[in-house]
Amino acid sequence: MTATTTSTSPAGPADGGRPDGGPRERLRTGFGLLGPRHPRHTLSLSQIDTLALPVGDDGVVVGVDAEGHPAVLGVNRPTPFDILFIGGLWTAQVLALRAAATGARVTVETGRPGHWAQVVQAVGGGQSGMTVHDVGRVPPQGASAMGPVLVIRDCGMRPPRGRVASAPWQSVLTLLPYLSPVAPRLMRQARLVGVQRVSPDEAVEIGRAARLPRAEYEALPTLADGVTLWCTDRDRQYVMTQPTDAEVGLLGTPRRMD
Repeated sequence: MTATTTSTSPAGPADGGRPDGGPRERLRTGFGLLGPRHPRHTLSLSQIDTLALPVGDDGVVVGVDAEGHPAVLGVNRPTPFDILFIGGLWTAQVLALRAAATGARVTVETGRPGHWAQVVQAVGGGQSGMTVHDVGRVPPQGASAMGPVLVIRDCGMRPPRGRVASAPWQSVLTLLPYLSPVAPRLMRQARLVGVQRVSPDEAVEIGRAARLPRAEYEALPTLADGVTLWCTDRDRQYVMTQPTDAEVGLLGTPRRMD
């Protein structure tokens, strides 16, 4: 009985000399490694849309809009960015916590450091976390693309001009608990203005300064705790800040009054 044998040889010059033999041949010639074999990951055209993710601009998620979509505030910018926030300390502290979570250093200029002590403890102090300074005593921050900074000025109704201004990769948020005589000037300087619940008289003044439609400024005295109207020159958006369990444990539930 004669056994018939067949032999195979690596691809030769006729097909370009590619090592199209089996896995061992490819390994011998240095192309690839032997390992697990998996089927190819393929999608049909009808399945491609399932890969979409609800991601907008990067930044701090300040809450959700009227449709329940995440509202994102980009505080880490390569250009100077000033924010005026007329509202409660609770929301400002939530923004500080979330900005720190994005990798920004948070610097607080305040006349009431005791109100910020638990937030500093939660974030961690030093150059990689949060620092608190007396009013007018904020040192240069050395902000950069690798180390963005958010400066929060919690300096009362009439904050003095700050020693540290907005700069590339250094945003400044000025917190006013209520409308004050300096608010119109700060609103003109700010690129973003946030307003929480205010009195009807304050709402009229804010509406005039921010050029809001009547329906919008008349709604300001009725806003619920945790709701902010964020305004730019072209856009306006109501946002509800919804705290996480950790934020509730640290700061309590949303509130307008400190």
